[in-house]
Amino acid sequence: MTDEEALRRAIALAVENVARGGGPFGAVVVHGGAIVGEGANRVTLDNDPSAHAEVVAIRDACRRLGTFRLDGATVYSSCEPCPMCWSAIQWSRASRLCFAADQADAAAAGFDDAVFWREVASPIACRALPARRLLAERGREPFAAWRAKADRTAY
Repeated sequence: MTDEEALRRAIALAVENVARGGGPFGAVVVHGGAIVGEGANRVTLDNDPSAHAEVVAIRDACRRLGTFRLDGATVYSSCEPCPMCWSAIQWSRASRLCFAADQADAAAAGFDDAVFWREVASPIACRALPARRLLAERGREPFAAWRAKADRTAY
């Protein structure tokens, strides 16, 4: 499967999703030359703000492959991923990303994520969403438990 073929499938999923009442985003995950995961934006269909196409496709691929790591896989997205999806792709350990439309194209259609990119790059004290750190010592307890667990599954 070529990059163009996989990207065409992601774009087709996005167009089909619009007809079903979902958002205009689609994604596929390819590993070993075959599609192992597909997804379309389900935010409004599922009332789930995290159900972006890339996240849905990654979940599908991981479920099908029986792993939480997508080493050697490529994520194909109909549009340049937002910060959440970019992070999900990074956490999945996918090896590559290919996309069609970019941030400007998405913004022109009413999906402007520039504020999120700025927020991620800003210090916590300067972000629009107020955040307050509390119980710092207690917050470290889960990490101590993790480090002490000899049979933990690293990721």
